[in-house]
Amino acid sequence: MKAILKHRLFWPVVALLALIAINTIARPQFILVTVRNGELYGALIDILRNSAPLMLVALGMTIVIATRGIDLSVGAIMAVSGAVALTIIDGSPDPGNLGTVAVALAVALAVSLVLGVWNGFLVSIVGIQPIIATLVLMLAGRGVALLITEGFITTVNSAPYEFIATGYLLALPFAFLIWVAAVAVIALFERRTALGVLTEAVGINPEASRLAGVRARGIVFGAYVLSGGLAGVAGIIYSSNIRAADANAAGLFIELYAILAVVLGGTSLMGGKFTIAGTVIGVLTIQTLEATILFLGVPSAQSPVFFAIVVIVVVLVQSPRLHRWARGALRSASARNRTDAGSRAGVAS
Repeated sequence: MKAILKHRLFWPVVALLALIAINTIARPQFILVTVRNGELYGALIDILRNSAPLMLVALGMTIVIATRGIDLSVGAIMAVSGAVALTIIDGSPDPGNLGTVAVALAVALAVSLVLGVWNGFLVSIVGIQPIIATLVLMLAGRGVALLITEGFITTVNSAPYEFIATGYLLALPFAFLIWVAAVAVIALFERRTALGVLTEAVGINPEASRLAGVRARGIVFGAYVLSGGLAGVAGIIYSSNIRAADANAAGLFIELYAILAVVLGGTSLMGGKFTIAGTVIGVLTIQTLEATILFLGVPSAQSPVFFAIVVIVVVLVQSPRLHRWARGALRSASARNRTDAGSRAGVAS
């Protein structure tokens, strides 16, 4: 039992289950899943589908943070990716053509990878601090997206492209299957090969790992390329869901939510040890919390405050220092009770 309580994922899981329980008590239909035309529907299914963009961005952020870095440009890369894809589709004589959509996706992903390469070059080769290097693209990226869309919100009507965010495959949302596949592939490489150990070594002590023969620059470079690529896929899913490329709104503040999800999942911002499963739980917790806020009818102007309060409570519940303080307080109270009981017994005798 003690081993379970001390497991790094115990409290993140408890926080997620508590949110689900609160929603279920408030509206029992929250956990109901129905089948229509062979497809699954329900609040839980919506959470799994809507979490796709944040999940992909958070996965990349986890690897970057594990190398003792940070990527503030993921939201801008999302905006650029969606702008590139929809501009190509909008300029095609046949937006619904599968070949056109495939070309748009390939170009958007290629551009996203190039932006990831740029971040990796600045951080690992030039040696610029990660927060500064990615801040450059964070500020410039949306300007690039606005240039691509010429300052307008580009809208398209393309069934193959819309399928990415709203379609179903094997009774499950296609967007959900995308992030499940991404989690599986990253977990396979990071936990079933030496890559995960090398990534943690670079994050714990970059200089020592370099002296030990680890190609630290290559690992850091690869982390930012991966983050850029995943942000590009997230941008495609986002633009597919709203059927438009909005350079100002796409991925707005998602880098902050991604960092929060990584921290809620138990990965340290100091680098080194990281957990893919914890990130998944952190993202689902945030998405469930957003669904809760929407259900409670909290005004949009007040929702950030409500969100922040709940997040603070969740973080405090997971705090090891708070756990140690609580255990110490319980031991002190128990010792006082035993002392008082002994004193009363002595007086009675």
